[in-house]
Amino acid sequence: MSAEMQVFLLPDLGEGLTEAELVNWLVAVGDEIRVDQPIAEVETAKSMVEVPSPYAGIVAVLHGEAGQTLDVGKPLISVAPVGASLAAEPEAVEAKVSEAPAAAASAETYRTEEKAGSGNVLIGYGTSGGGEARRTRPRKDSAGSAVAVTPAPDFSELSLSRTRIPGKLSAVISPLVRKMARDHGVSLDAVPGSGESGLILRRDIEAAIGGATRETAPVEVPAVVQPSAGLQDARTGLTVASRTPVRGIRKAVAANMTRSRSEIPEATVWVDVDATALLEMRAELKKRDPHGAPGLLAFIARFVTAGLKKFPELNTRFVTAEDTAGGEMQEIVAFDGINLGFAAQTDRGLVVPSVRNAHLLNARELDTEIRRLTAVARDGKATPTELASGTFTLNNYGVFGVDGSAAIINYPEVAMLGVGRIIDKPWVVNGQLAVRKVTELTLAFDHRVCDGETAAGFLRYVADAIENPGAVLADL
Repeated sequence: MSAEMQVFLLPDLGEGLTEAELVNWLVAVGDEIRVDQPIAEVETAKSMVEVPSPYAGIVAVLHGEAGQTLDVGKPLISVAPVGASLAAEPEAVEAKVSEAPAAAASAETYRTEEKAGSGNVLIGYGTSGGGEARRTRPRKDSAGSAVAVTPAPDFSELSLSRTRIPGKLSAVISPLVRKMARDHGVSLDAVPGSGESGLILRRDIEAAIGGATRETAPVEVPAVVQPSAGLQDARTGLTVASRTPVRGIRKAVAANMTRSRSEIPEATVWVDVDATALLEMRAELKKRDPHGAPGLLAFIARFVTAGLKKFPELNTRFVTAEDTAGGEMQEIVAFDGINLGFAAQTDRGLVVPSVRNAHLLNARELDTEIRRLTAVARDGKATPTELASGTFTLNNYGVFGVDGSAAIINYPEVAMLGVGRIIDKPWVVNGQLAVRKVTELTLAFDHRVCDGETAAGFLRYVADAIENPGAVLADL
């Protein structure tokens, strides 16, 4: 070979994530790719991510199949120089793959080397320059001595003309895009490409076929695997209907909830609240500004951040650390600020995006950020930081038509406030029975960080704010 084969390792996709599920390949062996071209869709425990290639060239090897779970730092794709013969590459691929452990061990060096080629950044990967990245890692000869490797030529400026039929088709690189267009009867010459140099992307085909919603899983990878469907279960004697692998979001939720239940000695307090005044205040604001009035959750979020300032024990984290003598010590870590998480149900499971520095925002600003985060979470595009940085969680399970819940705290936080549905109930007002809009607030808290008095004080503060929103907001 005249130039070195490049092996791209699955990058660090987020804080503490060590693996990802390969959902779909966006390229095939033999395809010519550009720097920053999306090559695969992967699903982590937090979100769906399109992985861009830091290299340009010809796809030589795809290291994995759709549905397979890959470890971070292991080979994802091998890219050969343009013009190289793929038939003669197996030995080179094996040689490069064997270098993967060394590359993983020096991840920081790897990231530094990758900083010069692209404009996309993927949680510590990607680059910022004009496509001039070169790998210059020394290679050992048969005697074990290090020998210099000639830097690979710059292939970042691949010509898109090879993917066009002049005067007929726009640029199409991904075989998935071509297949999607073919399956839906979409003529590529009628599709305007939104990518660089008119490149037709998947979203362009989706728009052409009227698919405004991005697929979260390929059709080729069934969500339910049934290798033993039809067999009899030994314990129950019933026929097994299906077996569903626990992975992705569901796997992360299961692990987090199990850890929360096993480690946190939680207690729960609750109270019924007359929300009539809050609903009346919001109705009045909506009359004045039909499109700009904050939602009820934003007002409650504002009351929660104010309550956490008064009762900061609930905005902490309980950790076990090693002391100077090598033994264990326990600490309660307090934060200078509030990242308010809120539960959002999506097609891919329950996620908890968080509004960072929520204590600095008013109700309108909180409403805007809650709506934005809800949208990106449902699209599967929330970043790991948006999904893993909360310090307290607000859960509006009233939207599911229930009054209360014995919630499981979102580990490693120490408390969660739940809001039930708002319904008409008989209520005593000034000694008279009346029909009022009533909801139930439920607070689950870690009894290690505070006692019931603190939890009850916080809950009562939020309840009073809901019952007298005008007075509380005037003081904030």
